[in-house]
Amino acid sequence: MISLSLTVNGHPLTVEIDPLTRLLDFLRRHLRLTGTKEGCGEGECGACSVLVGGTLVVSCLVPMGQLDGASVLTIEGLAPVEAARLAPVQAALLEEGGAQCGICTPGIVMAAHALLAANPQPTLGEVREALAGNLCRCTGYTAICEAVRRAAAQT
Repeated sequence: MISLSLTVNGHPLTVEIDPLTRLLDFLRRHLRLTGTKEGCGEGECGACSVLVGGTLVVSCLVPMGQLDGASVLTIEGLAPVEAARLAPVQAALLEEGGAQCGICTPGIVMAAHALLAANPQPTLGEVREALAGNLCRCTGYTAICEAVRRAAAQT
């Protein structure tokens, strides 16, 4: 067990935890932030994507021992309940019909958020490249890509 200090969705925390605990498990089991989904558990599908220090990562591959002093942003942190509104990417996915079963959606939203933070006006090719690490078996990618472009136009 090690003691870690980190910030999750703007809230500072100090925890005693096994350093090999996956960030995904910490978020879901310890913090009950269940918006981050486990798809493959091998870093291949993108469903568990979150931002660590502003960088998109697959949380199923990140051990907690690497996160001392880190800042983590999850899907819950993009549009906190108290804000009473969706984040731009979330609203655009809803408007474009870019979400169905919901397993991939949080990871896609986080990937799109990271893209728009770095590149507020991406081309369709840049959107496709940014979302390439996220697998969706329900919608196809047309509506998802259009949603990201819509969110970019609204910001």
